[in-house]
Amino acid sequence: MMPTFLTRPLLGAACVLALTACTQSQAPVSFIAAGNPDKLSDWHLMAVASGKLNLNKDVVPYDLNTPLFTDYAHKLRTVWMPKGQSAAYHADATFDFPVGTIISKTFYYPKGADGKTVLATYDSDGDRLDTSKVRLIETRLLVKRASGWIALPYVWNAEQTDAVLSRTGDQIPLEVIHQDKRSNKLTYVVPNVNQCASCHVADVKSRQFQPIGPKARHLNRNYTYDGVSTNQLDYLVRVGYLKGVPADGVPRNANWHDSTQSVDARARAYLDINCAHCHNDKGAANTTALHLQMGAPADLHLGLCKPPVAAGAGTGGRSHDITPGLPDDSIMLYRLNSAEPGVMMPELGRSSVHKEGVALIRAWIAAMKQGCDSKT
Repeated sequence: MMPTFLTRPLLGAACVLALTACTQSQAPVSFIAAGNPDKLSDWHLMAVASGKLNLNKDVVPYDLNTPLFTDYAHKLRTVWMPKGQSAAYHADATFDFPVGTIISKTFYYPKGADGKTVLATYDSDGDRLDTSKVRLIETRLLVKRASGWIALPYVWNAEQTDAVLSRTGDQIPLEVIHQDKRSNKLTYVVPNVNQCASCHVADVKSRQFQPIGPKARHLNRNYTYDGVSTNQLDYLVRVGYLKGVPADGVPRNANWHDSTQSVDARARAYLDINCAHCHNDKGAANTTALHLQMGAPADLHLGLCKPPVAAGAGTGGRSHDITPGLPDDSIMLYRLNSAEPGVMMPELGRSSVHKEGVALIRAWIAAMKQGCDSKT
């Protein structure tokens, strides 16, 4: 589905005004060009008042068609740009954001009935979070300065009133209750700034640091802005945050959780967001020759009948990254289904196995024609 650009500018202006009506009491967003502020509140992107997390004026929330898995955490994503500045559209790559851009991602969980455990769900909580119902864990900022992007992780305090800079990361014990009533205890890991770079460096030769999510194929979907469901790219253009979006031909990834879409489209979207920032021809895992980005051909580079570049614990004794039709003989499924350091993939960003994601990849591989003389 392509963006449908609205032809009623007055309606668009009304939506923007309504979205920001409750933020007028906050000080303006601060783009801090140097240094590392100690508190998230120093940026004035958002504030907790009367138990609600409210976004500031011109801080625009968005979501992805298929999000990265992070131990079942929910994520509130936002973007803010200096007045009069816009990002430039690219069909396949991350948008070209201007200096001064601040991208935030707040990780949180719905609270369990006891107020101590947290819930693993896939329901959206929107962008006005109630701290009596959710537990805020961390907010990561990507800030575009004149020298390039920097990453700053902030960990929310126990009072849920502010978040404190934690450049060295953090570890937070959690008990997660799943929809089937099973529970598991895990250690949620807040990455340090070097670990952030290990995922966000898009090109290992240039060492170019880039956001991962803000690409056309991830953002081409609807979001409810103050009660009005609107295509996100349409909305970003309307508020002046994006330029150059074509009238048609905008790519769109599948929603991995939407069973009405094909297993192939959902699995490719899942691998694209969870794995392709490393597994591409320029990324940190380029020496593996395993290319998992959307659009990569479904051949040896996708892992079909591909031997691993190195043997060891990570293979689980299996011979191919993907053995078509035989998921249990495939290294990819073995590593996704592990939480053991040195075996599991992705290596960072999770302490638990994404059971539903593993089930999707299992179904995808099982649907392939058996035999290594076939492509799929």
